[in-house]
Amino acid sequence: MPTEIENINPNVYGKCKERETTAEEENESIPDPFDSREIFDLIRSINDPEHPLSLEELHVVQEDLIKVDDEGNEVSIQFTPTIPHCSMATLIGLSIRVKLLRSLPPRFKVNVEITPGTHASEMAVNKQLADKERVAAALENKHLAEVINQCIATKG
Repeated sequence: MPTEIENINPNVYGKCKERETTAEEENESIPDPFDSREIFDLIRSINDPEHPLSLEELHVVQEDLIKVDDEGNEVSIQFTPTIPHCSMATLIGLSIRVKLLRSLPPRFKVNVEITPGTHASEMAVNKQLADKERVAAALENKHLAEVINQCIATKG
């Protein structure tokens, strides 16, 4: 991690209200398909690597940038770095991917990309995040794995 913070004063946004569950959702006998809000709830509390704030508070992740095809077993997330030259973009994308891979059933294909037009190295970062072998190699790096685990650890 860099010793200098790139975006010293990021914009901070309010958090969404917690999702209210209905009696139908609590009924275990009724199938409950995954939706964008459920995925958002899984990733909204990921910690930013540079700030003591969540990705939700920084508007890095937003529910309307999540697409879920439950029947097709696919989840697509777009995330928006706080600044166009954010050096943490790949780390943030890896954190989102790891959190979902650990939280979702293995039937899901997870696609994580930068929101188009929001980062100077968008194509390069997206290519890294889409490459399963590069992701696996990154997770074998002990230091990087520790940083990702810190980002996805729930505060409590």
